Amino acid sequence: MVLYFYIPQKGQVYTKEHYTGMIAANNVTLSYGKRVLFKDVNIKFTPGNCYGLIGANGAGKSTFLKILSGEIDPDKGEISVGSRERVAVLRQDQFAFDEETVFNTVIMGHKRLYDVMTEREAIYSKAEFTEEDGVRSAELEGDFAEMNGYEAESEAAVLLNGLGISEELRSKRMKELESGDKVRVLLAQALFGNPDVLLLDEPTNNLDLKSITWLEDFLYRFPNTVIVVSHDRHFLNQVCTHTADIDFGRIQIYVGNYDFWYHAAQLNLKQKQNENRKVSEKAEELKAFIQRFSSNASKAKQATSRKKLLDKLTIEDMPVSSRKYPHVVFKPERPCGDIILEIQGLSKQIDGVQVLNNLGLIVRKGDKIAFVGGNTLARTTLFQILAGELEPDSGSFRWGVTITSAYFPKENSSYFENDMTLIEWLGQYSPPTEGETFARGFLGRMLFSGEEAMKKTSVLSGGERVRCMLSRMMLSGANALILDEPTNHLDLESITALNDGLIAFSEVVLFASHDHEFVSTIASRIIEITPGGVIDRVMGFEEYLEDADVSRERDEYYHGHAELTL
Repeated sequence: MVLYFYIPQKGQVYTKEHYTGMIAANNVTLSYGKRVLFKDVNIKFTPGNCYGLIGANGAGKSTFLKILSGEIDPDKGEISVGSRERVAVLRQDQFAFDEETVFNTVIMGHKRLYDVMTEREAIYSKAEFTEEDGVRSAELEGDFAEMNGYEAESEAAVLLNGLGISEELRSKRMKELESGDKVRVLLAQALFGNPDVLLLDEPTNNLDLKSITWLEDFLYRFPNTVIVVSHDRHFLNQVCTHTADIDFGRIQIYVGNYDFWYHAAQLNLKQKQNENRKVSEKAEELKAFIQRFSSNASKAKQATSRKKLLDKLTIEDMPVSSRKYPHVVFKPERPCGDIILEIQGLSKQIDGVQVLNNLGLIVRKGDKIAFVGGNTLARTTLFQILAGELEPDSGSFRWGVTITSAYFPKENSSYFENDMTLIEWLGQYSPPTEGETFARGFLGRMLFSGEEAMKKTSVLSGGERVRCMLSRMMLSGANALILDEPTNHLDLESITALNDGLIAFSEVVLFASHDHEFVSTIASRIIEITPGGVIDRVMGFEEYLEDADVSRERDEYYHGHAELTL
């Protein structure tokens, strides 16, 4: 069963004739060796909708986008797009346009327009203008006008401005830009020129909160077809009208955003489990009756009748999902006392730059503090000092006598420089009385089952390392957790499990994350480290963003130049 929910359509200012961009997969099959990724997939993405493409790591989300864009050919089947309709893709290769200017890179998102512009400029730059040039330039002017070429420069400027690319960067070559700015320009390239179909793979990576909000609004108003892959649940909830779920070897579309899909999928699973349980219970009743009365002459007819009923009962096979949730539960060995953490006049310079300046803070019982703000280095430096990895230049901090802390660093490579198996690695942090059986069981709950537990730490992926670091924290029994960007490299299932684990944690959490939903659902207190001091509010994140006093303070501190980022 599939549940359907009503969601208001995006871009309601547009009438139906404005919508373009139907794209469909017809009997698409793709295999890698013996592994079948897609088999006979038939799916249609219709104009005016935004589809969130979700699935476990390795399910084939990015691969399916590449099939839709034509970058990868399926083993069987085809992709159909409306005639003369343009498919735009967010490119992941940051070096492909290194020799181009930022402006040209954006315009190249509409290849036909860029080609016309290039030829048009070449003709107009000629010293001698022939009759043939005149005829050709007239043709080009027609094409140029048809593709809104006269608006191209202003449209590119609007996109770049919305994504935080300052005007002084727009004439530079791409190779002169920082990595994060390159990603923003490539996103502007994909959005440019009102494409009929827009394919976005992790578009919020490297974007600050202001740019993400701008992108959400852009996609909400975008009239054509959008298919997006993202690990940002808040973003998916804001922009998606539909959810395309890759699981059980197929792709199924649900009407609704990510939260609607999650609740519908959980309800469907629970209903199937309940139906199977009822069938199993009924079957046991019938078997018991048949066994008891099959040899009783007076009950033989009833036993035969029940045997026929039993033969008709079927238990629906539960398909094996590729989606796995790790078991993330933090159990403090003892509750926190009255004194948690006191920080006084903490200052620190990094490479000659003042990162922390006379910072003071008192952490109270039950605090779950999200540290936000534009200076990510300030947050990481503070966490490293509190974890004992860095010494402050001046000032002091004091943990309460009842407090034991555990730290999740943003950069974890130093923890995996050995060549241990996962069982050996986890053994470093396990209770001394526990052995391999305990380690295997723990690793299994963190999705390292069977032979996976014998993996070498040197070959772990980013997401696997994060799950290991979370295991280390869980085994510590700490009652104060410090986490610096813990959702990096995790899939949606692992993010959800960690999110739920921290919501359920009864003691103190200090954390930083760029995941809007993560911060909104965990934090009870928000601290923003600014150049002018600390903005400290006991409130949730959504309330904090809407707070007028906070906005005024932030504007004063940043003098209108910096932007709030997570």
